[in-house]
Amino acid sequence: MTLNALIFDVDGTLADTEELHRQAFNAAFADAGLRWDWGRARYRELLRVTGGKERIAHHIDSLGLGDNDRRAALARVPALHAAKTRHYAALVESGALRLRPGVARLLREAREAGLRLAIASTTSPSNVEALLVSTLGPEGPGLFDVIACGDLVRRKKPAPDVFELALRTLGLEPEEAVAFEDSANGLRAARAAGLWTVVTPTLWTVDEELGEASLLLPHLGDPEQPLSGEPGGRLPDAPWLTLQGLEQLRRPLSTCAVQQLYRVA
Repeated sequence: MTLNALIFDVDGTLADTEELHRQAFNAAFADAGLRWDWGRARYRELLRVTGGKERIAHHIDSLGLGDNDRRAALARVPALHAAKTRHYAALVESGALRLRPGVARLLREAREAGLRLAIASTTSPSNVEALLVSTLGPEGPGLFDVIACGDLVRRKKPAPDVFELALRTLGLEPEEAVAFEDSANGLRAARAAGLWTVVTPTLWTVDEELGEASLLLPHLGDPEQPLSGEPGGRLPDAPWLTLQGLEQLRRPLSTCAVQQLYRVA
């Protein structure tokens, strides 16, 4: 079936945002007088829990608090997450983020080819808008026909709800779209929605189980940052992922080792 849309996750996929999220969480905790500090190793573990409020709640559950203290701590989750969101927006607006290689190029090529673009993310709408404006300019959010976020669905990734919402809003069948993800939870969600899925892991997700990806790449590639061994390895027509290459590749691939991708890229 003809490719009519590209559906992108945000955090880790459009940009490697997780370090800024980690810093924002820690700033919110400090503001609240909490002696919680999520180091990189701890945050990597917490990324297995989808959603910021859910990560805070999971952390609270791991502290071994008594029932009363646990309930009191959980009652603070919405305010903590709101503070974290403000800190994150400020970091993004400072210009600290860059799109991952190939993202801007592929977005531009898709729009020029008449494809529709969508977001399917578990992050909050304000975080999505902040990232798009910071990296793509004021017109960034308008490039996307649909922005589906976790707050709009009952279940977050790895459930397929947010991808299904994006497809319904686009009025498309799964066979007409390709999803872009960076994590195991995102991959599971996209696959459960019936989507052919490109996964470009970051250092935060490189050790996750991603073998079910339809296409697994270190990043999307660009003329300035071509992918080693391409074309002819995983890509058919260029050392970066093109729309034409996507059309040719939309079929299941054998399992690839993520660590190997990082060794050869």
